[in-house]
Amino acid sequence: MSERILIIDFGSQVTQLIARRAREAGVYSEIHPFNKVTVETVKDFDPKGIILSGGPASVTEIDSPRAPQEIFDLGLPILGICYGQQTMCEQLGGKVENSDHQEFGRAEIDIVEDCDLFHGAWNVGTQEVVWMSHGDKVGKLPEGFRIVAKTGGAPYAAIANDEKRFYGVQFHPEVAHTPHGAQLINNFIHGVCGCKGDWTMAAYKQQAIEAIRRQVGDKKVICGLSGGVDSSVAAVLIHEAIGDQLTCIFVDHGLLRLNEAEQVVDLFSKHYNIPLVHRNAEDLFLGKLEGQSEPETKRKIIGGLFIDVFEEEANKIGGADFLAQGTLYPDVIESVSFTGGPSQTIKSHHNVGGLPERMNMDLVEPLRELFKDEVRALGRELGIPESLLGRHPFPGPGLAIRIPGDLTKEKCDILRKADAIYLDEIRKAGLYDEIWQAFMVLLPVKTVGVMGDARTYEYVAAMRAVTSTDGMTADVYPFEPAFLTATATRIVNEVRGINRVCYDYTSKPPGTIEWE
Repeated sequence: MSERILIIDFGSQVTQLIARRAREAGVYSEIHPFNKVTVETVKDFDPKGIILSGGPASVTEIDSPRAPQEIFDLGLPILGICYGQQTMCEQLGGKVENSDHQEFGRAEIDIVEDCDLFHGAWNVGTQEVVWMSHGDKVGKLPEGFRIVAKTGGAPYAAIANDEKRFYGVQFHPEVAHTPHGAQLINNFIHGVCGCKGDWTMAAYKQQAIEAIRRQVGDKKVICGLSGGVDSSVAAVLIHEAIGDQLTCIFVDHGLLRLNEAEQVVDLFSKHYNIPLVHRNAEDLFLGKLEGQSEPETKRKIIGGLFIDVFEEEANKIGGADFLAQGTLYPDVIESVSFTGGPSQTIKSHHNVGGLPERMNMDLVEPLRELFKDEVRALGRELGIPESLLGRHPFPGPGLAIRIPGDLTKEKCDILRKADAIYLDEIRKAGLYDEIWQAFMVLLPVKTVGVMGDARTYEYVAAMRAVTSTDGMTADVYPFEPAFLTATATRIVNEVRGINRVCYDYTSKPPGTIEWE
């Protein structure tokens, strides 16, 4: 079994990035909610070290989240980040108090003593940039700890107990805004925990295949195939594990990109020779979505119909015991809200949860432990063409969440054409692989325009393009103005129904990548 790092989550919106940093260091990591962790589950997970995440609560409040007290007696290295540092100090006999000097955003930290976290990254006597987000501060250290870094608002900005290998930082090393943060986490994982960093995608592939075979045995599996990277990798991986015990069902809900349905059928039925059922359900989906404008309602309608169609096709096939999905780790994390816990559901995902009870089938989700870039790496191990693996992410609900407001077939057709032109221009400019995700959004707004000396009153469309590593955070892609002008002109000229085009300059956070 590969070496592991356990991340105990207290509800920070950037906890996922801690897991990413650990995996980038070649060590498998998992995020477990604080109120689902016991000393027994920690022992079962058998980690080489533990990281306590940040969170929105205040340690000074009654009944605020705590780590299981017993983890501090297991002899494992522990790194506390922000709230994680504070609860560690409080639980070990220190004191946390409200701060008169709150810090949010960029801060400068003074390195006052050396420690194992800083090796190769920070030197004593220097001042470094970090990203802060806290209103409380540690006011008294537990016994055995020493100060290794401080700021004006956080006198215990970084602390160390070298004997027990406990470390705490008030800032967030997992975010890109802390320039040497990844190195600090790397130092904890390799230098403090002693991990070798031997987790590879080749090893994960073999483990996943063996796990699928153990779970499925000689039974049949149905896979929901969308044609996107996630479901495609899941389908090929499962097919490699169990062969013709797998049947893929491709549901065309009428919300796909231009010519996408034809491409999916051609690729999987001809190239991979995987049994494929193609169900055209456009009329069914669009009929149920008519008049619906609330984003969560759209998602739930699509998710519900998706299950209905699967039930019908499963009954036709007969004898399938498992439903396979391309669920990813960010899907799982974003869809979890602990009972009584600190996290909030950002948005529901139509392929997470609820399906076994509804369909009387068990789930096979071989990608639910992976981030997006890791799924692509797994796809390369499986020999999937780069032309498929390099495709930008596409949401399960498809164009439904790229058309705010009422949904109609006419709007879908307008958006499909505009989106195809946008992506065509991006490819012609040689920018497709530099961009994490690019797409058009059709707004529920019409504006006056002039075309051929005639007045028009048509829709506004927005271009969206972002760069990202895993979709957890994203920056706007900095197109040249000439590109935006040329692309907007082409869309207005070629797509009947659009007379104005905008560009979305919002990063994530505060926005999400998709509009709904």
